[in-house]
Amino acid sequence: MVMPMMNYLWGGMLVIGIVYGAITGNMHAVTDGVLTSAKEAVTLSLAMLGIVAFWSGLMEVAVEAGIMESMAKLMNPLLRFLFPRIPREHPALRSIAVNFVANILGLGWAATPAGLKAMKELAQLERERGNREYCETEGEGIHNRIASDEMCTFLVMNISSLQLIPVNVIAFRSQYGSVNPAGIIVPAIIATCINSMIAIIYCKIKEHV
Repeated sequence: MVMPMMNYLWGGMLVIGIVYGAITGNMHAVTDGVLTSAKEAVTLSLAMLGIVAFWSGLMEVAVEAGIMESMAKLMNPLLRFLFPRIPREHPALRSIAVNFVANILGLGWAATPAGLKAMKELAQLERERGNREYCETEGEGIHNRIASDEMCTFLVMNISSLQLIPVNVIAFRSQYGSVNPAGIIVPAIIATCINSMIAIIYCKIKEHV
């Protein structure tokens, strides 16, 4: 439902801009803008591709070396606090931990697969609990009707995640000529710390509502 609405929103903005340009006699500016933006998009994509490849490769090295596993274990106390109803040995906890660690390191693209896997495992957990109102099966997939408390908590924490190295923002700042691209690190840590604290408080309040 969200994606079609976004498509309509962006499509409407484009149409309005083109129509306005035609009415005001500025179609040349619209054309120049399209060509310039297209070139800039390709350049930015290539620059980001290199950064994504580097950090994703570094992430794989960390996984193979057992670094991610060690960091995930360090997060056990936090995970037990956030998800007290998930069994200790349930695979969802490991996927959640890997997702959190990747987000903390600023590797949002590397965190996505673990996040999707965690959601699927949380849905499976609800099936094991016998909560048919939470999820249903269709073929080999799992389709949720209602998000469980654990799913909501995971989503909120994922969105508000603490980031020690905001790789994406640094890459964008570097691409657009920032004198000090990494200057955003300290403000980003402070902002995401506050976000995470508010998210934890919010989730715990909602658990008791």
